[in-house]
Amino acid sequence: MTLELFAMWVLVGLLAGWLAGVVMKGGGYGVIGDIALGLVGSILGSWLCLALGVAVGAGLFMAVVVAFIGAVLVIGAGRALGRGRRGYARA
Repeated sequence: MTLELFAMWVLVGLLAGWLAGVVMKGGGYGVIGDIALGLVGSILGSWLCLALGVAVGAGLFMAVVVAFIGAVLVIGAGRALGRGRRGYARA
């Protein structure tokens, strides 16, 4: 992996995390938390596409779309798990 490819991957993850945080409003992790989950989500999105055999093509736009989908999944799962733990702690 070249330094340029790594830098692009990080920037795409940051952008996807921010976009996912904006789209999934309400009780979030804040900008920094959503961006961090977006980085994880970009890895998940890429892995899911490979696992499902989906060829998304090349280009920055498609990389952001895949990372955004992964970020939405990770943020949604994190929020669902967080709510479950809070409810359990109060009981």
